[in-house]
Amino acid sequence: MSYFATHAYANDSVEAVIHPSVELKSYSRNSLRAVFGMRLKTWPNGMPVRVFVMPDDAALHTIFTKEKLNIFPYQLRAGWDKLIFSGTGQAPFLVRTEEEMRERISSTPGAIGYLKRANIDESIHVLNIE
Repeated sequence: MSYFATHAYANDSVEAVIHPSVELKSYSRNSLRAVFGMRLKTWPNGMPVRVFVMPDDAALHTIFTKEKLNIFPYQLRAGWDKLIFSGTGQAPFLVRTEEEMRERISSTPGAIGYLKRANIDESIHVLNIE
């Protein structure tokens, strides 16, 4: 594989990203799944979790759920719907673009979402998955 193909692939990879206030470097896949499933409501430091996602039919959302959470988008949606209809939880915040995702995560303490590596800047941190 050429340098350019490797570089392009690396920049296209999707990463979980967090607001700097979260103060985590890595997290287990199961814990990450609980966060995006809206079942984990606070970070280890006690700060409330604020989850941001793109629409179910967005390519980035599909890639993230399959590659990082090892579930399908419809499974994530079913979990949210169950929490909402039972009155025990709420849905994540919805954003429409990667730019909006980056802006909302960088300006919301406790926020988590996902972005292509090429769109990550110094205002947010990558959360490594163990």
